Amino acid sequence: MTKSLRLSETWFRRLLWIIAVVFAWFLLGLGNNILADLPRIEKDLSLQQFIEPVALRSVQDDIRKAELKEREATDALEQARLKHNASQANTDSEKETFMAWVATRQSTEQPAQNVEVTRRTERIENFQALERVALAQVEAQQKILLDSEQALRQARLRLEGLEDSAQSDFQSAMFTQELRVFGLRLLFTLPLLLAAGWLYKHKRKSNYWPYVWGFVFFALFVFFVELVPYLPSYGGYVRYLVGIGLTVLVGQQVIQRLNRYLEQQKQAEAQPEAQRRGNLQYDAALALLAKGVCPGCERHVDLKDPSIDFCPHCGLGLHQACTSCNTRKSAFSKYCHSCGASSLGTGSTTEQGT
Repeated sequence: MTKSLRLSETWFRRLLWIIAVVFAWFLLGLGNNILADLPRIEKDLSLQQFIEPVALRSVQDDIRKAELKEREATDALEQARLKHNASQANTDSEKETFMAWVATRQSTEQPAQNVEVTRRTERIENFQALERVALAQVEAQQKILLDSEQALRQARLRLEGLEDSAQSDFQSAMFTQELRVFGLRLLFTLPLLLAAGWLYKHKRKSNYWPYVWGFVFFALFVFFVELVPYLPSYGGYVRYLVGIGLTVLVGQQVIQRLNRYLEQQKQAEAQPEAQRRGNLQYDAALALLAKGVCPGCERHVDLKDPSIDFCPHCGLGLHQACTSCNTRKSAFSKYCHSCGASSLGTGSTTEQGT
């Protein structure tokens, strides 16, 4: 079965679809820029804007002071630990030197009466005293650091308390702002969707259908991709309810269209064959026949079977004999493929534009 469209017409239609996609792409670029600028109308909100300014400044000052004191205490503690470690090293070194000297001394005097022993013992005690002083400094700095950490912790707890008390106002303001932004986006996108619906219904078969489809693609993308993410949500209830509503609405339209289509098919199948054939579009009929589908009832038929000349479902004639050469041909062909005789006078379909 030959294709319903001429080769040149097929390529022209493909080019027009490319034009439709490119037109939609440029529209999407413009729409994205406009929608991206809409939230800038609103100022960015922060939780701290809803805290009493005096209390906020006071606790922030306390936090800054505590953080500064904590850093200073940490640095001082590191220095104190270095001094303590050095004192410990000096004491240990002096002890080792003393023990080595005692082990090697050759004096026969009493150790308690030995002046050198007394001097070295006093030296070790001095180092131990310096070590205890360094350790005291370490402990003092640890106390300062602990106090600063506790003060910082308390200040941050006060800040968390202020933030908790302002959380409800902040969430309310955020929702109000989101609602305003959503309203602005809806104000921009809803007319586009309505215009796309009107164009689809009335202009999709006009000569300028590529622009119609391009605008439809643009409106659908802007509405369902650019708008839906900004849909306010009360814990997800709004989104699910809107989804349920849209599903019911679309499903109802599909059911109604299906019922109307079935009713129209029943009425069409009840009409005389000549009238049914006259109501069929030429290109659409050839396209359905190329798929092995009856143009009258749109049911599958084995068109390769030479014994089938009529649709077994609705009785529509699918093949007929040429009045000139008696060759079996398609009942929807305008000319006989064997002799070229015209079939316009034999009740074939009228040529209508798609």
